Amino acid sequence: MVLTSQLDWNQKIVNDVEARSSVLSRKQQYVLDRKESVKEKIILSQEKQIQKLKTLVQSLQEQLQHCKSKDEFVNDTTGSLTEVLNDMKQQQQQQQIME
Repeated sequence: MVLTSQLDWNQKIVNDVEARSSVLSRKQQYVLDRKESVKEKIILSQEKQIQKLKTLVQSLQEQLQHCKSKDEFVNDTTGSLTEVLNDMKQQQQQQQIME
């Protein structure tokens, strides 16, 4: 009878340990799953930010190209106007010399 009680008692301890181990294992798995979920959310958020930055960079490059085109036009026009003004000055000087 004592032997049976000890075996029952030992079995009860083993069962308790296994139950606690199972609970701990489930908790650990839950924690690992949550960590993985958080990592995935962070990665998705970073990918969205990267895409926004790429779009912004592309827009800024287009604006820069547009400004360069305007600058080239202004420089070409200014150069032409300068030539016209110089020609007019020369003509005025020649007319003054002839008079």
